Amino acid sequence: MTVVLGLLSATPAVMSAAPPQGKKAEKHEKNERHPHIRAAIHELEEAKKELQAADHDFGGHRVEAIEAIDNALKQLRQALQYDKK
Repeated sequence: MTVVLGLLSATPAVMSAAPPQGKKAEKHEKNERHPHIRAAIHELEEAKKELQAADHDFGGHRVEAIEAIDNALKQLRQALQYDKK
């Protein structure tokens, strides 16, 4: 998990997406369990797409970053599944 934390801290723009505003968003957040985890999953999926489509390998870090994203997605999805039990 250390690699994932390093990846997330190295990509603040990915994690800085503003949450939706307004009453609709407030209602949505109250009804939805773990909105930040679900948002993180979405942002990680988008970051993975960008890495896969990039013209360069980010100084040799692209493959490892994609692997870290895959691991983070797996763990976050399992956490959500565990919460449903």
